[in-house]
Amino acid sequence: MRQTIVSLSSLIVSIILLVMGNAYLMTLLGLRLSIEEFSASVIGWILAFYSIGFVAGTLYAGRIIEKVGHIRAFAVFAAVLTASILAYPMAIEASLWGALRALGGFVMAGLMIVMESWFSSRADNRNRASLFAIYQIVFFLSTAGGQVLIRVADPSGFIPFSLAAVLVVLALTPLSLTKRESPSITKSDRLSLIRLYRTSPAGTLGALIAGLLISAFYAMGPVFADRIGLDLQQLSNFMASAIVAAMLLAWPIGRVCDRFDRYRVMLVVAVVAGLSSLIAAFISTFSDYSALALLLFVGLYMGLSAAIYPIAVAITNDLMESHQVTAASTALLLSYGVGSIIGPLLSALFMELLGAKGLFISNALVLGGLSLFMLLGPGRDHPEVTQQEHYYTTSPEAGLGLSELDPRYTEFEQSAEAEQPQKQSD
Repeated sequence: MRQTIVSLSSLIVSIILLVMGNAYLMTLLGLRLSIEEFSASVIGWILAFYSIGFVAGTLYAGRIIEKVGHIRAFAVFAAVLTASILAYPMAIEASLWGALRALGGFVMAGLMIVMESWFSSRADNRNRASLFAIYQIVFFLSTAGGQVLIRVADPSGFIPFSLAAVLVVLALTPLSLTKRESPSITKSDRLSLIRLYRTSPAGTLGALIAGLLISAFYAMGPVFADRIGLDLQQLSNFMASAIVAAMLLAWPIGRVCDRFDRYRVMLVVAVVAGLSSLIAAFISTFSDYSALALLLFVGLYMGLSAAIYPIAVAITNDLMESHQVTAASTALLLSYGVGSIIGPLLSALFMELLGAKGLFISNALVLGGLSLFMLLGPGRDHPEVTQQEHYYTTSPEAGLGLSELDPRYTEFEQSAEAEQPQKQSD
């Protein structure tokens, strides 16, 4: 295992630099738009274009990689992302920034596919679960690290954009120097959202809601922090602590999901996350609010919201035939992507109507809707706890090219292969 980690060290460095630079840029853009006094609705629209581009990238960037190879595709994607980052401070104009966000989302999806497929190529049955856990931890910590960088330079200048561009360019270096052979791109089966919903309504809606909540926080969280008067250091702590909370809560929630009915676990998570969001909104209305209390409830909200997606994946996989699991994961990513487009737009609308607290009020209403659906809606047909597959924590942003690395998918594939000879002998 140690040799595997050492062999992946250059790739891990690339992942850290790229994810940190992209996370830094996402927070920087929301903050800069708020400083420039754009309305919440305009900010929401601009930042939503990133999700539109990212979803398109998950669908089509793989074709570019197939044609030119991993190294060349990575170089092209990184060059385009760097150029787009440097173009932002040239003109503070809504339509330009929206186009740059869409372009950035597309190439970022391509970059993640390249790196994650490379990471997956080092996995075997002995180290798969460990590598999967390491990747998730690296991704979370790198995202949190990007928030810490906000305090480094004045966001109203051009230096922060240059710093983000430097991180992306440096991410190109370790991977470009690797001597490992490029991994192959596996083509996954497709499953429509309608078919997925018919099989797993709760899983499909859960993935969509998770995308909505997480994208709303990443896009509008910096705007919320700026408009309630947090300085750069406080804003940095606000964003980073929420992401670290998501990482810390992942393990205990996973343990609960392995021991109890996951459908009920998602219901409890949605209810508690909704209450935490309401309390955070309430705290922010006071001029002398406690920053510690705000961080606590925002962290609890974010940690629980981030858990909704992996729970939705687990619920869905429990209901799928072995040969459908990879296709279902792709459809869940699409559902998440649709939600991530809606999130900034919905939260921006509520912030326009209700002020900064509208971010968490809208999120609480969405979580309330999910809770009602879980109580009254379809899809309550789920297996007993003893029949549930093992739970693995995952995140959609860190899962575009990890289908071969995820132990859950591998277990299903192995069971399918084991069943095939049996069917033939029958």
